[in-house]
Amino acid sequence: MLSFSHTCRRALPCLRRLHQCLINTAIPSRLFATMPPPRPSSSIVLLSPTNQVLLLHRVGTSSSFASAHVFPGGNLDAFHEGEDVPKAGDEGMHQDGKAYRLAAVRETFEETGILLARGKGDSKLLEVEADEVARQRKRVHMNEVKFVDWLESQGAVADTENLIPFTRWITPTNLPKRFTTQMYLYLLPITSSSSPSSYLVPTPDGGLEHTAALFSSPQHFLTQAARGEIILFPPQHYLLTLLSRFLPSSATPAYGPLHYQAQREKLLQFINRVPTAETEKGKEDRTAQIPWREKTMSPRTLFVRGEDGRVVLGLEKPGPELEGSPRGGDWERVVLVRFTKKGPVEVEVRGREEIFEEERRWKIANTEKL
Repeated sequence: MLSFSHTCRRALPCLRRLHQCLINTAIPSRLFATMPPPRPSSSIVLLSPTNQVLLLHRVGTSSSFASAHVFPGGNLDAFHEGEDVPKAGDEGMHQDGKAYRLAAVRETFEETGILLARGKGDSKLLEVEADEVARQRKRVHMNEVKFVDWLESQGAVADTENLIPFTRWITPTNLPKRFTTQMYLYLLPITSSSSPSSYLVPTPDGGLEHTAALFSSPQHFLTQAARGEIILFPPQHYLLTLLSRFLPSSATPAYGPLHYQAQREKLLQFINRVPTAETEKGKEDRTAQIPWREKTMSPRTLFVRGEDGRVVLGLEKPGPELEGSPRGGDWERVVLVRFTKKGPVEVEVRGREEIFEEERRWKIANTEKL
């Protein structure tokens, strides 16, 4: 007679296949019609003059990304962005556009106090006194004044032209709150000074949405997440992993403007390069021909790893709203993650082929044990 533990081991592959079947089951059209449409939002990956990245620590009571570290950004708002805000079904709902760009600049100002705006006809970023920034960011947040109207009173406009599209993310359908988020890259001016201007130093918003705002290297944030010291959701972890290849692990006084400019040039070459894949099999997938500014990703579960139980998320699909369109994301990479009540942990970005091969070997090894 087989022992209970042996029987459970025999049943484990069947249970995993059942779980995978339930995950990949197509969504009936009647349920698709009742799914909440994704809300338009935008976010900025903001690089400091020394090429560090800005992350905000969200409050624990937040309705989304609670206690996580995120890039500055938020939902588009009809009060500020007006009639340009796309609605469900609009052609521009999942495309870079004026409203997305303006919202990204506005939200960055509200959340960090950093104003990405220029005087009309001026190439330099607008400098505003700290007291005025603190007062106006609260007014903008409370919808007491339209962001563009306040900029107009300063003789300035939002610097939307220098926002570089850097992927779009659409929330999967299994979550109650969904977003279609346009990500941008913005490069703050490189200076020869060893200390940044005061108007480029981020400050939290008094606990309204964030408790801290900090520039640091992508690798520093990734290391903190690996140690369980901070929470990074898959999109943030994924983008930081890409950036860590080109940006420094720390700012060093010995580095100068030419060093930082060279790093930026390599990063921009990567963003503009096609094909985007590096492996031969990756280059064969159609997503390799989609530049990073147009990649659209809606994470989906591919399988649950037998080795450690982590979920493997594929990033090549653009989501149900764009099914059948030429849009797509990244076939070559996957994200490993364990979801807990406190948020995602043990997040890791790996090569798709490598992970599938590891799973194949694990199944063979465990079948032989049975």
